[in-house]
Amino acid sequence: MKVLDTNHIAELEENSAAGRHLRIRLSAQDDELATTIVTVEEHLRGWLALINRFTDPDLQIPAYARLQRQVDLFGRWVVLPFDQKASGLFRQFQKQRIRIGTMDLKIACITLAHDAVLLTRNTVDFAQVPGLRFENWLD
Repeated sequence: MKVLDTNHIAELEENSAAGRHLRIRLSAQDDELATTIVTVEEHLRGWLALINRFTDPDLQIPAYARLQRQVDLFGRWVVLPFDQKASGLFRQFQKQRIRIGTMDLKIACITLAHDAVLLTRNTVDFAQVPGLRFENWLD
């Protein structure tokens, strides 16, 4: 299984050159594809914050449209949960003082709990997580 990190999902959504290349690469492999509930949270928080910045409802229309596309996109993906196994790993790594952001650590723990490979651009931080397998398919 390949788990796409927030940055890989964002490139797919933006349909950037890197995202188009990623889409081709993903379609050519046999592994199951997934993302995490943490990635969903990060994307939704971003769109909700943008919507809430505007008081004029007409200015909210494009942001709501992007939010709708985001919801539709995640509806087509396997979304892995932050469950007891991931939470246990999270606590273990916190005790080991793994120094990466909380959301990234949760993504790493979900990926480890599913014995998957994380596709991420953030290799420096994720390299600090013992046992995590990751690759960068964007650069």
